[in-house]
Amino acid sequence: MRQTAPESRGPVRYGPPAPEPGLPVLPGLAALLAAAADRTGPEPPGGGPVLREAAAGYWWRRGLRTHAEDVVAAPGAQPLLLALIAAHRGDLLLPRPCPAWWTPQARLLGRPAYHVPTPAECGGVPDPYALLETVRRVRAEGGHPRLLLLSVADDPTATVAPPEILREACEAAVAEGLHIISDETWRDTLHRPQDTVLLSPAEMCPDDVTVLTDLAGALAPAAWPCAVARFPPSAASRTDRYGDHRARTLDILTALGALVPGPFAPAAAHALDEPEDVTVRARLTAQAHGRVAAAAHRAVLAAGALARPPQAGRHLYADLGPLRAGLAARGVTDSLELENHLTARLGTPVPGGHRFGDELGALRARFDTAAFLGATEAERMETLTAARPEELPHVDRALSAFGAALDELAH
Repeated sequence: MRQTAPESRGPVRYGPPAPEPGLPVLPGLAALLAAAADRTGPEPPGGGPVLREAAAGYWWRRGLRTHAEDVVAAPGAQPLLLALIAAHRGDLLLPRPCPAWWTPQARLLGRPAYHVPTPAECGGVPDPYALLETVRRVRAEGGHPRLLLLSVADDPTATVAPPEILREACEAAVAEGLHIISDETWRDTLHRPQDTVLLSPAEMCPDDVTVLTDLAGALAPAAWPCAVARFPPSAASRTDRYGDHRARTLDILTALGALVPGPFAPAAAHALDEPEDVTVRARLTAQAHGRVAAAAHRAVLAAGALARPPQAGRHLYADLGPLRAGLAARGVTDSLELENHLTARLGTPVPGGHRFGDELGALRARFDTAAFLGATEAERMETLTAARPEELPHVDRALSAFGAALDELAH
C-alpha cells in the first residue's frame, strides 16, 4: 500500500488493494494456467464465448437470467468499472465509505462523484432518504446524477445490506432516473450463509442494474486479473446501438486494450463453472476468515472501539473514535496518522478510513484478516481446515497481539 508523505495531506490518489485470502493457488487452476501458457494472444474484447458462457452460468445459478451476449469480461475490476462509468454519462453517487478503488475511476474520467451516508445497519448501500436528498441537492446545484454504485456485500465494512434497506435504496435510485452498478465481488464470501440473506439489486430492478464481479473475491487469485459484468438482458437501450451500454463498454475496453490475457481465460472459465474444488475452497476460506474476523471484532469491542459485526469478506472496519484521547497522546489525530501508526505497530498495512471516502478526521481503519491466518503456507492451510481456527496457537498469538495493540490505545 502506498504511504502518503507526512508533509503532503492532499487527496489520496491510490488506495490499498482488496483483502487477500492468504492461501495458495488451487492445483486445478494452476494446471489450467500452465496448460494454456502457450496461448500468445488475448481473449477478444469482452471475453471469448467460453468465458462468457461460464459467467452466464454463474449468474443463472444465483437466480439471474443471463446469456453470453449479456456478459462482458475484462482484465480486472478496475478497467471494467472505468469502462462502465464512461459508458454511462452523468455524475456518480457512492456510499460513504466505499471501496478504495471506486473513486479513482471517477477521478480519471473527470466525473463528479458525491458520497452519500449509509444507514446504521450496514455499509455499501446509501441511506434511501439521504440518497434522495443528495440527488435533489446536486440537481439544484446544476449537476446531473445518473449513476449509483453500491455493494451488497461490502468492502470496507464487511456487512451485508438487509433486503428491505436495499430495496428502498434501489427503488429510490430508479425513481430518480439513476442506473445502478452493483459490485457483488464479495457475495460468495458470506461467513454464515445459512443465516444471511443476500439479494442482488438485479433481482429487484432487473432493467436498471448492471452487476460487476471480480473473480478475486472468492473464485481466483488476485494476481490473475479477470472480472465480469452482467448487463440487463431486457434493457430497452439494447435495441439502440448508440444507447447500448454493453456495446459502448466494449468499445471503451477495446480502446484501452483491456483484454483478458489468453492464458488466464481457461482457468477463469473453470472457476466460474464452480467445480467442487473451487466451491469447497471458497466455503472453507469464508468460514475461516469469518471466525477470525469475529474474534478480531470482539477484540475491537473489548478495547472500547466500535465496529459492525463482520458478515462477509476478509476484513473488519473499526471506528477508533472512542480511543481518541489515547491516540492523541501518541500524535494520532486523523485517519492518515492512524493508518501510519497502526501499520507500524502491527507490522501489516492498515488503511485508514480516508482511503474509503470517510472524513479525514474520523478515526476509522480497515483490518485485513489474512494477517491472522499464519506466517507460513503450512500455518495458513492448517487455519483453513480447522473447525475453530481462532484457537490455533499461531492464530491466537496474532489475535492477542492485535488486542494488545488496541488495548494500549485506551490508556
